Amino acid sequence: MRLTWPALPRRGTFVSGVLIVAFWATCALCGRHIVPFDPFADDILNALSAPSPAHWFGTDQLGRDVFSRVVVGARDILEVAPLATALGVGLGVLLGLVTGYFRGALDELVGRVIDALLALPMVIIALLALAAIGHSTSAVIGVIGLVFAPLVARTVRAAVLSERDLDYVAAARLRNEPVLYILFAEILPNVMAPIVVEGSVRFGYAIFTVATLSFMGFGIQPPSPDWGLAVAESYGLINGGIWWPVLFNSLAVASLVIGVNLAAEGVQAAVGERGR
Repeated sequence: MRLTWPALPRRGTFVSGVLIVAFWATCALCGRHIVPFDPFADDILNALSAPSPAHWFGTDQLGRDVFSRVVVGARDILEVAPLATALGVGLGVLLGLVTGYFRGALDELVGRVIDALLALPMVIIALLALAAIGHSTSAVIGVIGLVFAPLVARTVRAAVLSERDLDYVAAARLRNEPVLYILFAEILPNVMAPIVVEGSVRFGYAIFTVATLSFMGFGIQPPSPDWGLAVAESYGLINGGIWWPVLFNSLAVASLVIGVNLAAEGVQAAVGERGR
């Protein structure tokens, strides 16, 4: 099962998703230079102003421009989520290659640990870990990556099991190739398609998880304009008719997750078509 990269630009879902992600990536990289207001500047006299020509998305409880904070808020989530995804995929690939190739007692041991981890909700595990080690950005990246690793490992292990007994692997063994060569030069290139799919799906989950942890106070910390944190700071104002800080930050999270999922769907469709 291989991925045909040239076919991806012809898929509408993939292109749509990439454009959405590219928009937010541009905001993350250049946001501070294009927003009309300083996203960290308080203006108490204009606190909780409704959307207007001056403040397109209104202002929050400290008078900060919500539009500017939404644009700049893409930076933190697009720093943490890709790194957490890369860590989770890297560890998961390593575990999946080793357990799928060697089988035996090691496979059983790792498999039982993975089953135990998957029995608990991912967010609960992350919350417990962050409560124990702290809420720093590096801790959030590490915890999300470690939580994702068993999920990726299970997918990679299944792919490796279907490859380990094929002729090209047997030929490599007959040539007395080192195990690392067989794993990374022979098997890994032939299981890249499911790894790419898994990575794209995990990226969407990582974005949502980062926003959820920030909302619950265990992720990115103030004064960051992170979207999940902004929703947590403002959701109590909804009962008073102050809806704009929550709405626009929630829409930002939703649009980015949708964009990543559309791109992932395009990748999955390309892999499935190639597999047929």
